[in-house]
Amino acid sequence: MRTLSLLVVTAIAVAILSAPRPRAQSFAAPAGTVPAPDPNVPLYFEAASVKPSEAKNPGIGIRRQPGGRFNTFNAPAKLLITFAYQIQDYQLTGGPGWINSDRFDIVAKFAGDPPPIIPGSGADHMMLAMRTLLADRFKLVVHRETRQLDTYALTLVKPGQPGPALKPATGDCSPAAFAARRGGPPPAGGPPPVVCGIQQGPGRIRFGGFPLSLFATGISNRLGRATVDHTGLAGNWEFELTFAAEVPPPGALPPGVDPPAVDANAPDLFTAVREQLGIRIDSTKGPVDMLIIDSISQPTPD
Repeated sequence: MRTLSLLVVTAIAVAILSAPRPRAQSFAAPAGTVPAPDPNVPLYFEAASVKPSEAKNPGIGIRRQPGGRFNTFNAPAKLLITFAYQIQDYQLTGGPGWINSDRFDIVAKFAGDPPPIIPGSGADHMMLAMRTLLADRFKLVVHRETRQLDTYALTLVKPGQPGPALKPATGDCSPAAFAARRGGPPPAGGPPPVVCGIQQGPGRIRFGGFPLSLFATGISNRLGRATVDHTGLAGNWEFELTFAAEVPPPGALPPGVDPPAVDANAPDLFTAVREQLGIRIDSTKGPVDMLIIDSISQPTPD
């Protein structure tokens, strides 16, 4: 039997791509990246097919492939919108119920092979092309608003004192190190790979090489609210956090994949963050950027 960890990779990749990017950080851009394209200049897929998904197909995801190829499988319109506009689920409101229930397979091709963009600089070429596709094929019309909503704030339990699992980052996340690691996975029996960013799975979060503002952004969709870093801890940090996995996990499981085992002794996420990182997740209110769906239609046929 395969484990759930293999399934989660695609979902977490989508979530991170869709998340609002943190502000400027003390992290050099990886080699080969470029600034984000101008979001006011429309980009297009040179060819795109949009079809309803077959109910028998398991899983859900968005894939980027070499040569400007792009496809989705079993993707609801809500996921396509949050991906295209770099927002979390809680930041999208409006629209009919089918944007959550109806699933679509998209096969598209972007002209050329767009390079990766500098993290935090904005929406990339595929995201902007998806915005155009949603407007053309789904007749999507949206607008933005800022609303005062329930939010979470990360604060230290003891001022100036991180918890036992929270350490200053030691991994090398420089552009040169990124380039050196592109050759493939580390040799068998070697040290675990350096985490540069955030990796989330059932009952486990690994983090490294970034400020805690990225951690706040990374868990906001999991918590269902905008989450901001008020710890006052500067610099880059690393940790591994373990907690009780959500049961059932989000999304449908493919055949042969077991749900995560239930550990009756594992703490919930709020308790784990407090005990292991020395950070409280406090409920508060604050301004949240929202995307409002004014109108959307079932996609036009190919």
